[in-house]
Amino acid sequence: MGRESQCNRWLTAGLLFCIFVLSMTAQAGTDSVKGELIDEVWSGHPVSYSMLADRGHLFIAYYDGERRLTLKSRKIGETAWTTVHPEGVMLPRHNRMSNVTGWDSHNYLTMTLDRNGCLHLSGNMHNDPLIYYRTTEPLDIASIKRIDTMTGQYEERVTYPQFLKDQDGNLIFRYRVGGSGNGNEYYNRYDPDNKTWKPLLDSPLLDGQQKCSAYGTGPRKGPDGKFHMLWMWRDTPNAGSNHTLTYARSPDLLHWETHSGKPCPLPITPGQGDVVDPLPPFKGLINMGYTLGFDANHAPVAAYHKYDENGNSQAFVARPLKDGTWKIKQISDWNFRWEFSKNGSQNREVSLRFAAPNPDGSLNLTYKARDKSGRWRLAAETFEKLELLPIEKVAKKPEPNYPRMDYPGLQMNSESATYDGKTWVLRWETLDRNGDKPREKVPPKSQLRLYRLDK
Repeated sequence: MGRESQCNRWLTAGLLFCIFVLSMTAQAGTDSVKGELIDEVWSGHPVSYSMLADRGHLFIAYYDGERRLTLKSRKIGETAWTTVHPEGVMLPRHNRMSNVTGWDSHNYLTMTLDRNGCLHLSGNMHNDPLIYYRTTEPLDIASIKRIDTMTGQYEERVTYPQFLKDQDGNLIFRYRVGGSGNGNEYYNRYDPDNKTWKPLLDSPLLDGQQKCSAYGTGPRKGPDGKFHMLWMWRDTPNAGSNHTLTYARSPDLLHWETHSGKPCPLPITPGQGDVVDPLPPFKGLINMGYTLGFDANHAPVAAYHKYDENGNSQAFVARPLKDGTWKIKQISDWNFRWEFSKNGSQNREVSLRFAAPNPDGSLNLTYKARDKSGRWRLAAETFEKLELLPIEKVAKKPEPNYPRMDYPGLQMNSESATYDGKTWVLRWETLDRNGDKPREKVPPKSQLRLYRLDK
């Protein structure tokens, strides 16, 4: 199951699609409604692709209909694509090449540009040796090369790659080493002039001490300019064993502290950091169902899923108090239970996402819970529900002209990128997650189509 930086992608894609539908409705009759056919892609299970719009270029990384890693690019405003299939090596544990994906929904793709314009690409890993590519020439994917090591340390069992930038714009690579329930989180920093990576820290940032592993969101730069991170610990591969929601912040990704400014010695281990909710295992914490936002005073606000006293799924929010504790309040009143006490990728039943505070200081929390969806407006101090704003009316707008396949169980997937006032949306169909296990019957290849929003 992916970390939260991927966990909220489902809800984000849905919200983007609502905006997308409204924009496409206004542009009815134009070529942008039909979209552009990019390729035929694998549809047996969902795995997140990556799209990047930067420095006048558009980049797309995905798995084609044969499950091969595929990279496309072109200058924005042009029509011709450059296409490459980066080379791979054999993965004996999976009996397949590293540039071919299996049935694992953890194997998402991620990419970024460094200061010099060289493209970095990673992914297709779940406790696997590092899979990483980099171009030798700026903005030229034809020059992409497989690089089998970054630092030469802690790269044999990699999961959850993430590229981010520090306060000075340096490229950082975040990843987990080890398995679910027994893993540590490491960070590397890139030197674009020498084209080398070095460890950012002398130790892991989050260390489960061979007893558990962390599932975190961020580090995310907040409105105060600091990096904020929210995570939970998990004892085993069983998703129900998540526990102890925890928070920390940092001015530079090097020095970490609680919300009250108390230093957090590294590595941060279970029981350390700023405990938001000391919830034990099997009480509903899930790394697909939480998010981190900020109130009008720049204080962090956590929204997360856990079970109420009757065992039902509920949305809760929490914010730090001056006495060092966190104010926790139940927001929802649902009458169902999202049960996820098993291994492998789970199908999401609850998603939560904060928006920026309103002018009056109130908070907007968008949710999707099974067949329910909407947006709560919460009072700034008390978190009382002031208003429920449904979003169903947006979803009823006519869809753009995506050619849906007549195959049971297919769902729509989306990925987006924004540059220079324009947004591009990728759409493709797949079946839902299957616990990272093969299916006996595979649907036909689906179409990967690209749409552009001018507003």
